[in-house]
Amino acid sequence: MAMPDEPPPTDVVRFLAAWALLHESADDAWKGMVQRGRSLEPGEMREGEAFADGLAALVADETDRLRTRLAGGVEGVGGEVPRGDLTEALDALRFEVAELRGRLESLQASVDALASHRED
Repeated sequence: MAMPDEPPPTDVVRFLAAWALLHESADDAWKGMVQRGRSLEPGEMREGEAFADGLAALVADETDRLRTRLAGGVEGVGGEVPRGDLTEALDALRFEVAELRGRLESLQASVDALASHRED
């Protein structure tokens, strides 16, 4: 609610404020999941929250590696990616994303099969 001395927010401002608050809350939750996931011991990432936390930590680590590569860092597909060779780096990234998409589809099929067996 607006204070008497303040102009009322416009709908756009209110929408953007709600979006920013939601994004901030989700970011805090994500950071918590990553922190918990990084503290897991091998074998603890079996199901439930531990699985989600462990997955978040794996995704965060891969995000860090991707950020480094896109910024012209040291690590790349099959070695170093030169800073000026963005086209090759993007092609390699597209290939990796396609590979990951295939792996996720396979993982989803496995999860669906396990879920159907569990329901039976």
